[in-house]
Amino acid sequence: MPAMSRFGRLFAIVAWIEAFTWAGLLVGMFLKYVTETTEAGVWLFGRLHGGAFVLFVAVTLFVAVKLRWGWFRTLVALASSIPPLFTLLAEWWLKRTGYLADPGDRDAAAPEPADLQPTR
Repeated sequence: MPAMSRFGRLFAIVAWIEAFTWAGLLVGMFLKYVTETTEAGVWLFGRLHGGAFVLFVAVTLFVAVKLRWGWFRTLVALASSIPPLFTLLAEWWLKRTGYLADPGDRDAAAPEPADLQPTR
């Protein structure tokens, strides 16, 4: 697996921030609607998550162009911002498949067609 590029690290950091603010918003909604103790969590994390969501979308589009993801990976990464904490799954998937690395490093790590031939 090739090392993450600086753009890949940027995507990973923003994905974690988006997930953290999602978690905070979920806790805030629990406190507001279930325990009915405070609205402060929704007030704070609602704003933070809104900003993190917009940042995640912008960074995803920027990184998708820079790292040449193609439309499928880009759409999956964008869609991961909607369900809670799915940006962590997208970050894991993209890192594991080498798509957070520079395209040249990713291509160099791919096996050559001759490497895929069975040995005798």
